[in-house]
Amino acid sequence: VQLVESGGGLVQPGGSLRLSCAASGFTFSSYTMSWYRQAPGKERELVAVINSAGGSTDYANSVKGRFTISRDNAKNTVYLQMSSLKPEDTAVYYCKGRGPISGREYWGKGTLVTVSS
Repeated sequence: VQLVESGGGLVQPGGSLRLSCAASGFTFSSYTMSWYRQAPGKERELVAVINSAGGSTDYANSVKGRFTISRDNAKNTVYLQMSSLKPEDTAVYYCKGRGPISGREYWGKGTLVTVSS
């Protein structure tokens, strides 16, 4: 099982980034997928979640209207489009998959997003 995040980097305030998470080793299309983030000195927090079919999404209040989660089940990939980025969005971003029945969870190793001028 692997979840590999990519797309992080340094961006100026107000800028945009798109994160990707490529999955392998499990039935991706059956799993609810989420993005979490952890800023230095803070606890990991849920950013966005999308159901297995991609028809239902939810977001943390802090990112609503700025971030969009999506998935491509044909490519076994989940995305996080981030816009109007703020310095407080600086964090390591992780993707997580959660199984439909057992609730088994898989985590990626994260990708660093730094928002700074």
